[in-house]
Amino acid sequence: MSKNFKEEVLSRRTFAIISHPDAGKTTLTEKLLLFGGAIRDAGTVKGKKTGKYATSDWMEIEKQRGISVTSSVMQFEYDGARVNILDTPGHQDFSEDTYRTLTAVDSAVMIIDSAKGIEEQTLKLFKVCRMRGIPIFTFMNKLDRQGKAPLELLAELEEVMGIESYPMNWPIGMGKEFLGIYDRFNNRIEQFRVEEEDRFISLNEEGEIEGNHSIKDSGLYDQTLEEIMLLNEAGNEFSRERIAKGELTPVFFGSALTNFGVQTFLESYLQFAPPPQPRNSSAGEIDPLSEEFSGFIFKIQANMNPAHRDRIAFLRICSGQFERGMAVNIPRIGKSIKLAQSTQFMADDRSTVDTAVSGDIIGIYDPGTYQIGDTLTAGKNNFQYERLPQFTPELFVKVTAKNVMKQKHFHKGIQQLVQEGAIQLFKTVKMEEYLLGAVGQLQFEVFEHRMKNEYNTEVYMERQGSKIARWVEGDEVNENLSSGRSLLVKDRYDKNVFLFENDFALRWFQEKNPDVKLYNPMDSE
Repeated sequence: MSKNFKEEVLSRRTFAIISHPDAGKTTLTEKLLLFGGAIRDAGTVKGKKTGKYATSDWMEIEKQRGISVTSSVMQFEYDGARVNILDTPGHQDFSEDTYRTLTAVDSAVMIIDSAKGIEEQTLKLFKVCRMRGIPIFTFMNKLDRQGKAPLELLAELEEVMGIESYPMNWPIGMGKEFLGIYDRFNNRIEQFRVEEEDRFISLNEEGEIEGNHSIKDSGLYDQTLEEIMLLNEAGNEFSRERIAKGELTPVFFGSALTNFGVQTFLESYLQFAPPPQPRNSSAGEIDPLSEEFSGFIFKIQANMNPAHRDRIAFLRICSGQFERGMAVNIPRIGKSIKLAQSTQFMADDRSTVDTAVSGDIIGIYDPGTYQIGDTLTAGKNNFQYERLPQFTPELFVKVTAKNVMKQKHFHKGIQQLVQEGAIQLFKTVKMEEYLLGAVGQLQFEVFEHRMKNEYNTEVYMERQGSKIARWVEGDEVNENLSSGRSLLVKDRYDKNVFLFENDFALRWFQEKNPDVKLYNPMDSE
């Protein structure tokens, strides 16, 4: 194995940013890209009046609403490391996309709004990271605004999340009185809103400022020293091993909007975040340093380039080296395919990538062959990586084209958007009507918006309300069992599914038809 290949792999840091909507996720992503030299001028999600939109928010509906609804991938280099950031949707209706994205990373950065503390969506995503044992780094954001006391935020983090924390730095004041951060890890104070040459103040061995300094005149300095003493005596010990296991989260305080504390966070993150990790497959654990290429597809996105109406599959490389033009196997269908068109992303700026290694995320052109979760292997390998989580839709709508003459566009649009995995397609058995299922209402709005803008087709959606979807084991089922309260439909793989009106309808059906075996894909292995 070439030393160069090994060094390349070990220099990779691939992480997702998770948070509740509005905690500052996209803003932090922008500032990290700024440090990586990937962009010159960071825009925030809310920057509508200036016409500057966040680099990671490329879809029209995201710009209109100021939210992220797709996962975008960005790559930059910093201090000898190659960083791959996956910016996940903050909106809870898109948690399915986020969950899948979390399968493609080696660590996660969790952003918490210091005024609001732990919020529902953050907790959900955090639990997924814990389940997978992913190391978690915490950024307490918006310190330039008035918020909860730092000790209260730490207590909440430990009690609600059930993870121990180690503050790498500590705020000196907050809101209008925010003076900066006491950097425990680098033994220095980083001042807020000062000239670059005055930014850092060195501390002596006791962790205090030598001699005179204007910051010492503030009562906040003395208060910070007391809190640091408390953390040193009663706080958790720093442990690189426990961070790697996801048992201890390093905590950083700062303000993404004013770009304060972000560089300190990035440098510490790169020091302690893991390089690409081994992954489980049907052939056992696959070593990222193994020379045989393999990877899996965790996301498919149609029409990233409106001019070409293309479809891109996002591939996480898990071992070996990718080379443009190489032939790979798709074990699911037993076919081989040549990867001729491949790209790297900087939001909507794309560049062709000729080579990439374990840990990298690249986009490959999808001719309609791939499914989310597909494993790609090289050579004689035919193993498959672990199955990706499939969500059971809860909300349903009946969908038809408003203009009968647009049926061709309508069918093409539905087929392509359904393959992205945010919405699921069902057909009623008797009438062959189209039903769409989703985890949240916003997914339907995005679907409607994209059908109109990308496929030039207006759709009519009739709400069917919430249903309980249960798949049928085996291929045979009596169509006469279909009724208004237990509707029989087929999914896009032609599998039989019953949509039950409520829990009572589900229980009643099971009692009356014990020979029909139902299952929920969320519960299966």
